[in-house]
Amino acid sequence: MSTNYFRRVGTARASHLMYTAGVGALIDLPNFSVLVKGLESWSHQGLPGHVIDEPRLRTAVNRSLQLYGAARIHELRAAPWMEGADNSPKDWPAQGVGVPVTPFPQWLRCTACNLLAPIDAEAFAFVNNNPRTPHEAKFVHDCKPGKPLAVAARFTLVCTSGHLDEFPYAPFVHHGNACTKAPRPLLRMKDHGGNQAANVTLECVACGERRNIRDAMGERGQRHLPRCRGRHPHLGTFDAGCDEQATLMVAGASNQWFPITLSALALPPAKDADLAELVEERWAELQSVTSRAIFDAFARTPAYGYLKDHDPEAVVAAVLAHQDRLDGKAAQETAGTLTTGDLLSPEWAVLAFSSADDATEDFALEDVPVTEGLADLFADVRQVQRLREARALIGFTRLDAPDPESPEIATPVRLARTSQNWVPASEVRGEGIFLRVREDLMAEWEERMRKSPAMQAHREAFARFRTNRKSDRLRGEFDPMHGWPGERYLALHSLSHLLIRAISLECGYSSASLGERIYAGDEESPHTGILIYTAVPDAEGTLGGLVSLAEEPHFERIVRRALRDAARCSSDPLCAERLPKDPADYLHGAACHVCLFVSETTCERGNRFLDRRFLVPLGDESDQVLTPISLRP
Repeated sequence: MSTNYFRRVGTARASHLMYTAGVGALIDLPNFSVLVKGLESWSHQGLPGHVIDEPRLRTAVNRSLQLYGAARIHELRAAPWMEGADNSPKDWPAQGVGVPVTPFPQWLRCTACNLLAPIDAEAFAFVNNNPRTPHEAKFVHDCKPGKPLAVAARFTLVCTSGHLDEFPYAPFVHHGNACTKAPRPLLRMKDHGGNQAANVTLECVACGERRNIRDAMGERGQRHLPRCRGRHPHLGTFDAGCDEQATLMVAGASNQWFPITLSALALPPAKDADLAELVEERWAELQSVTSRAIFDAFARTPAYGYLKDHDPEAVVAAVLAHQDRLDGKAAQETAGTLTTGDLLSPEWAVLAFSSADDATEDFALEDVPVTEGLADLFADVRQVQRLREARALIGFTRLDAPDPESPEIATPVRLARTSQNWVPASEVRGEGIFLRVREDLMAEWEERMRKSPAMQAHREAFARFRTNRKSDRLRGEFDPMHGWPGERYLALHSLSHLLIRAISLECGYSSASLGERIYAGDEESPHTGILIYTAVPDAEGTLGGLVSLAEEPHFERIVRRALRDAARCSSDPLCAERLPKDPADYLHGAACHVCLFVSETTCERGNRFLDRRFLVPLGDESDQVLTPISLRP
């Protein structure tokens, strides 16, 4: 390690590296920005306890990534971290542990003289001398006493195939030609301000050529930009043959990076589970059970006590059959398409129908009597007194966000150059409330809504949304309704948001501390469940404040308050009358930040598919309301 500076440049929470800025994303530090590098650069050597064990999630990751045999993912790993590193930051082990990053963009601008040059130019120096304050790391320019700060130039190029590149400042200023006075000219970047668009002038120091960045903006500006070079800076590679048109983007734009994640709840092992499913979920544990003798040895171990509930020969046969499938003796799905495993159906089965006697150290349920005032709406209310959620990052996209129902919408980017047997993961422990809406009530409402003009407006807006997406337009022919979540999802999702907002007011949890899982099922297997749970990795999620709200009389009061609040919005009548109409392609109706929207870290669908007119009467078609008469405010 160099004696001139220390390696650590900042800190980030594990959840931040999963959902906000993981592999391939830019992280804004106080003085410059960095790019999280690919998995080849990560190191967990000598770090204990970094493996997260969740067989169901590991199986879903392999299904989604189309990995079989030796190429399968065997481990879910937490971000490299060492306890006590902050107490001895000068020690080499502490300096060597962490998530690897590299400065990006690698063009810097001096905040005093506006000099614009690449990071490796002699004009700039890196300063990071205090190991206890890594956030003070910075680049400086020796243009005047005090060495003013040099910050990252904020423009980049991206494409829908997930590539990211530096903005070509020098070729752009010289209209695609080389500078006549210097082979690697220095530039100056002057920001003139204004509120219409970027108004930044670039000037060559050597020859005096000038150009405004506005010439590269918008669809007309794309003809002044080069074709995408296919660069993946997090991997250090270039994809030859990318024919996408590069798009100008500000480095901190929210559509620069979208994670592709999977999450699963740790469920108690099902005693009567299908053996093939059990072996697939617990393959890392059972892959060596290839004979009766090995089975007997495993079954005598407390950790494998669940094997006693199954026939030994059947278990051995299931293990050998699964190994055959992994070796390619069974048909495999077409490569190149992301498919998500069914993670929600097993959770629905356990949450809705399992007994409280099936509790484990990661999962515990307790039934709560449904009060008379709520019996017309809910079939069950259950306290989830303990739960553990594991989350895995399997890729990312740029420009277009991935859709859990239509994973083909955006082009996924890999996290590593070469095959790895692990992916980044995190886990949180918390508590929750599970609600099961009456199936007869939901089925009758769903049948009415199929012909409702309001629901038809939502379906048409979804088709326009799919048609207007960049990735879909480039793909050509496609089904614009593929991925439509269905009518009951809109009702369950809207009800979930109403309750989350009411709960956050009742018990002191911020809405960003809560998460939701909607169990709507599909046409073949419809479900009617909502799980609201604490989704933050700290003590706030395990204090019992959420599950206590499911008890009488608190929960009925919360439900009534939620419906009462939904009937009025300070943005009415604009909010109450809102329905997406051509050419609008937004995916919500009577919903806004005042009445239904929550933090995007809380909502599983980015505040889409919401409409409170399906829960409470808003003065229009009252027959479209799901909520029974007895609960209307």
